[in-house]
Amino acid sequence: MSDALIDSLTAAVQVRPDDLPLRLHLAELLVSAGRGGEAIGHAAQVLAREPGNVVAQQLMGRALAPAAPPTPPSAAPPAPQPGSAQPGSAQPAAGPAGVDWGALEEQFGDSVPPRFARSSADGEPDQVRGHEDRVFDVERATITLADVGGMADVKKRLEVSFLGPLRNPKLRSLFGKSLRGGLLLYGPPGCGKTFLARAVAGEMGAAFLSLSITDVLNMWVGSSEKNLHDLFESARGHAPCVLFLDEIDALGHKRSQLQSSMRTVVNQLLTELDGVEGGNDGVFVLAATNAPWDVDAALRRPGRLDRTVLVLPPDRAARAAILEFHLRDRPVAGIDLDQVAQATEHFSGADLAHLCETAAEYAMRDSITTGEIRMIGQADMLAAAREVRPSTDAWFATARNVAMFANESGEYDDLAAYLKKRKVR
Repeated sequence: MSDALIDSLTAAVQVRPDDLPLRLHLAELLVSAGRGGEAIGHAAQVLAREPGNVVAQQLMGRALAPAAPPTPPSAAPPAPQPGSAQPGSAQPAAGPAGVDWGALEEQFGDSVPPRFARSSADGEPDQVRGHEDRVFDVERATITLADVGGMADVKKRLEVSFLGPLRNPKLRSLFGKSLRGGLLLYGPPGCGKTFLARAVAGEMGAAFLSLSITDVLNMWVGSSEKNLHDLFESARGHAPCVLFLDEIDALGHKRSQLQSSMRTVVNQLLTELDGVEGGNDGVFVLAATNAPWDVDAALRRPGRLDRTVLVLPPDRAARAAILEFHLRDRPVAGIDLDQVAQATEHFSGADLAHLCETAAEYAMRDSITTGEIRMIGQADMLAAAREVRPSTDAWFATARNVAMFANESGEYDDLAAYLKKRKVR
């Protein structure tokens, strides 16, 4: 009976699209029937004509709210008393005025550290402690190299120099292949160096510990060196572990260009990479930088960061995969990913994410203006591709000078070959 009434009202609204009370009545029935997605469009059209319509606003809120499954009366728990805790409950406790701290921590976890250290499902801590109760976040990577779009040359290099010997200990022993040393990923910003490092950790089934300059530097003399030692100790205690040194040029800058206080930090980093005080067995060091020419030469010596991999902007197939990833949860229709990928040559992964955001803004702006919700289409994607400019151009302009005039040892031959192929002048 309800469905028949909804169908009749839908037909009536099509005949009388400006009858707002009729449209609101239809939206009310749709929400009650659990068809909130259809109700949103009708409420939006009412709000486009009457932005202050309280009934339409309430219906929009009800339509957007997630539906909660009904609880059988017999299974309903007794109502908790104010200030009481439920024994055995795994739900995060609400804070003052009903604040859901768990939801807030999940929403802002990238910028605000959690209030408490929690244990994972297998009982192991998600965080490890160094000396003096320093706490470092340790991840369990859930992605592998199969989740990395494109980058066939990078994956091959990783397999030969890093993953292959790790998976084949007998073959490694036969050829005398050592796993000592680390891998330096370099290239333009936004091309997935950090994502690639996490994928390597997932491929190895190892823990992932990321180090940034803010984890190390401290204003007090000797504290930065101690912080660095604590972090390496934490990685050793959590082996097998991939230790990722992000922006290594900031932490391991050329000592000839540094003040004495920072030179001691670089010295400490060299000591930790050598594993003088504690063996680095099971600790696999990956580093990333946008400026490898600023990294101290001692860090590039054998046994340290002695292998380099150039991470370039994604190729056409990888761009299509990245675009599909960033559009997966958005309302899209009729998008030709291959055509958009062809129009975004030299775009980094971050540029492609920004392109999808821009296309979504176009569609959302039109939906707000017209009151008719529409999908993100091919025209939006191509218009965004014309507006967003590749951020890699500035990096390659700098890299060109290095490849041409500072490549005496041949360490940038792969970069020079790419620039020649790209015909960067």
